[in-house]
Amino acid sequence: MTKIKFGTDGWRAIIAKDFTVENVARVTEATAVWIKQNFKEPSAVVGHDCRFAGELFAETTAKVFIANGVKVFLAKDYVSTPMISLGALRLSASLGIIITASHNPPSYNGYKLKGHYGGPLIPEKIQEIEDIIPEKANQNYDAVDLKDAEAKGLLEYTNLEDMYVEHVEKSFDIKSIKSSGLKLAYDSMFGAGKRVMKRLFPEIIHLHDDDNPGFHGQAPEPIHKNLLEFSELIKKDGHINCGLCTDGDADRIGLYDSKGNFVDSHHIILLLIKYLVEEKKYGGKIVAAFSVTPRIHKLAKHYNLPIVITQIGFKHIAGYMINEDVIMGGEESGGIAIKGHIPERDGIWMGLTIWEYMAKSGKTLEQLIEDLYKLTGAFVYQRHDLHLTEDVKQKIIKNCENDLYKSFGTYKVERLETIDGWKYHFENDQWLMVRASGTEPVLRLYGESDTLENTLKLLKAAQDTLLG
Repeated sequence: MTKIKFGTDGWRAIIAKDFTVENVARVTEATAVWIKQNFKEPSAVVGHDCRFAGELFAETTAKVFIANGVKVFLAKDYVSTPMISLGALRLSASLGIIITASHNPPSYNGYKLKGHYGGPLIPEKIQEIEDIIPEKANQNYDAVDLKDAEAKGLLEYTNLEDMYVEHVEKSFDIKSIKSSGLKLAYDSMFGAGKRVMKRLFPEIIHLHDDDNPGFHGQAPEPIHKNLLEFSELIKKDGHINCGLCTDGDADRIGLYDSKGNFVDSHHIILLLIKYLVEEKKYGGKIVAAFSVTPRIHKLAKHYNLPIVITQIGFKHIAGYMINEDVIMGGEESGGIAIKGHIPERDGIWMGLTIWEYMAKSGKTLEQLIEDLYKLTGAFVYQRHDLHLTEDVKQKIIKNCENDLYKSFGTYKVERLETIDGWKYHFENDQWLMVRASGTEPVLRLYGESDTLENTLKLLKAAQDTLLG
């Protein structure tokens, strides 16, 4: 049987190739054993997003748990990842499981584990589950009848969407957003945020809100190249103040200003910190993944807040959010969590926080960014994904490990950090990072300079050096 491994964010595989009912049953069996070893009253919240066969895999998961004596709270229809995490916390469940491949291409599905505290299960615990995945699943789950399980109290159908909406309505000044005169738009990318956003903001513009498990052939990752239709819609309309997008399971954010320009996660992270400190009067530790802009240090220093830099993967950030007073935990890929919510990435929650910031300040997103630049300096960030053969990829990684790159074209390396990948610092706050993806056969290049032209020049120099 296939060896099942959890990557940066869950186990992911191609549907019908490795992501099969049998393999989902294997993972769930190990998870059930782990839950029973660690909890006196074992239970799990289970759900799926909008991907192909999500319901089948969620029901398989539920049946395996029930066969192993673990009570299941099952979401009856598709849900977002934050809904599962919130459900795990509110229902005092041992774990939450969502069947999702997040932002991966439509051919993938996946399996994410959420802790009882309402955030990603920490890496050591995931490893404990991975270590006991059996080579073959016990077929006794086939005999489980869900109606019978419900009658016996081993299965409870749960409306996680209602729970989430109620939480949002209690936590945000929705009225001030709606009465602000802001014209807003939302692109769900055919993902799990579409129905809840329709409920919360039926009057705004909604894009890609129909059922499409194949996401129209497009990976539901909220980056600009995947959102050109949304960007064009904002440009053509001419009156939309801000556009929010979320990925397949609605835990990552993408954002657009009134001109249809993409606002990256680095800017969103810094804006959120500024709002939470200045307007909400929150304090606490800043926790950021290694790929986040170093300008976050300038903001931390300005507000006199402690800062921690972690490895990439939100599960590394979650540990701090569970155990310490954290104002914001964020990563470059759009996964951000803030104080006042669960220790979990939530694209919708972050988007509503930005909309509330705009509504309360009376300022446009562009004006809020200009205010931010007074503290951090202006910057432009870009990421290039290099799809390489494994040989070339490994050669570059080996060169990085051996510290062979002292310059990239005319860019002389002043400092190198190696927390997770290789982050090369140059003069004038410019930086470049090289890192292999934890979930895809890709080498990522991250770069930042003061203008788009200079950032692209830096990335071109890097690519020429690495592939030369």
